[in-house]
Amino acid sequence: MAARLADLCNGERVVVFLFVSSVLFSTPSSLAPEAAALLILSFAALLAEISTEGSRALSQFKTRPGASSGILLGSVTMPAAMLSRLILLTRAISQHHVGSEDFSYMSMLYWAVSACSFGVLILCLSLQNPPSDTSSRFGGVPAAIYSLFCTIFYMCSCYLSLSAKSYAAWHATLNLLWYLCHGIATVALIRHILHKFPYCASIGEALLVTSGLVLYAGDMLALSLSKILSSLLFMEHAFVEYGTKSEIHMVLQGMLLGLLLFPSFYKSVLYIGCLLTSSNNSGAQLGRGWAYVGISRSMLFYFSLLTVLILIVPAWMMFAEDFHIHPLQWVVIFVFTEPLKRTTLCIYWISVICASVFRFYNISKQSKIERILLRKYYHLVAVLMFVPAILFEPTFLDLAFGAALAVFLILEMIRVWEIWPLGHIVRKFMNAFTDHRDSEILVISHFSLLLGCALPKWMSSGYNDRPLVPFAGILSLGIGDTMASMVGHKYGVLRWSKTGKKTIEGTVAGIASVLVACFILLHLASAGYILSQHWVPLLLAVTLSGLLEAYTAQLDNAFIPLVFYSLLCL
Repeated sequence: MAARLADLCNGERVVVFLFVSSVLFSTPSSLAPEAAALLILSFAALLAEISTEGSRALSQFKTRPGASSGILLGSVTMPAAMLSRLILLTRAISQHHVGSEDFSYMSMLYWAVSACSFGVLILCLSLQNPPSDTSSRFGGVPAAIYSLFCTIFYMCSCYLSLSAKSYAAWHATLNLLWYLCHGIATVALIRHILHKFPYCASIGEALLVTSGLVLYAGDMLALSLSKILSSLLFMEHAFVEYGTKSEIHMVLQGMLLGLLLFPSFYKSVLYIGCLLTSSNNSGAQLGRGWAYVGISRSMLFYFSLLTVLILIVPAWMMFAEDFHIHPLQWVVIFVFTEPLKRTTLCIYWISVICASVFRFYNISKQSKIERILLRKYYHLVAVLMFVPAILFEPTFLDLAFGAALAVFLILEMIRVWEIWPLGHIVRKFMNAFTDHRDSEILVISHFSLLLGCALPKWMSSGYNDRPLVPFAGILSLGIGDTMASMVGHKYGVLRWSKTGKKTIEGTVAGIASVLVACFILLHLASAGYILSQHWVPLLLAVTLSGLLEAYTAQLDNAFIPLVFYSLLCL
């Protein structure tokens, strides 16, 4: 019995429990429905994770080897981050720093991302063994009963939250259906991703990615539908609530969504091209033409990419977001609004990237240093690049993060499809830095590092009364995770578990280094911030994120920054 209890209360679950408890404890009474939904979501996620352990319920999904399911951590991370942001905006509203539309928009995002998590949890519970099998029961009650109860409770909490905002009954019902559509879309997308890219992610990692994608795409779809309905039906109210967004975020949303949808567009164009080629060539001519198929396919790739970025995406943005200038033209104007500071920063970034890439690539070929440590050097490079930008050009960094992510997406498509002439070069370079967490299909480590640094910065745009929040990703990954790995690898003796590699010495070093960096940044970023009133929450945030790095078997670059961000917002 004691052994079973120890297995149920493993280190990762204890840290997640403390994390969720901290968020719920800080939630004001005005956000009671949101807090209740997060509580029941955590319970349902724990139920789903325990019930799938050791069973074949999720065997149809080929998840990343060596990783646990991560259902609990993946389910609560994004909703907790959104709720933390709502708590911060509640303080801002009380001080009249933001309007109610921004709060309503963030509330909509919270319920939408919660619906995404609930949808996947229901999927996991529905794949359980038959009711006669005791592994799918808890206290004699089938897991399906719990999932039904959790769904009903979620819908009631959501409806109460919408009703409290004085929505009409039809408008509240429409919003509730829209949130449920997010859950359905997430279930469909996560099944597609885990089947299309086997052994690339755990359930929790895939849930974090799919919920973010559905949330991002759903926001743009809501804007488009609102425009269509207002044009055709002369509706005064928006299809769903959406807040005011800066021009930078409009550009990033349009371009990144265009790149994410580009593979479907390219495959359609390629399919049509193959049909036309087959109908216009005889068998001998077709056989002779295959010598040029690689170059032809590559040219078609570049032409399709330019078509999407230069024509289709700008037209979509101008319609849905009333963006009255070409996005690329706007980017050029924005960069040269302050040419000295921003071009200097670009030159600095390019210099750091070139020096580090050439240096580390040569080390990877000549040295026997472990790749996990070699990759940590890139974490330090992230600190060198992003900390000065947050201090002196935070808005320009938002745009730069999006541009870097766009470049990563394009290079990954070139690598996977072996697009001439860069495909082989990119594949050879990336193979020098891959480890067991990357697969032959997708290389995700550089994406997780970039997004781990970028997401806290993007999510902290607008009002922010916690000066360390934009640094959450850089502190947790660039400093904490790096110091923990290096110290643990060189000096670590005491391990957290018999089967794990993480050491107590490494974790202590990571926590201590982040605390020191926080004190330094507080003096640089906000001289008027009263640390004596917030040192306990800061210590809790640093400690819990450090313990999560020690215990989790998930991709820590993806989860630790969001957990640290959530706790810093409180």
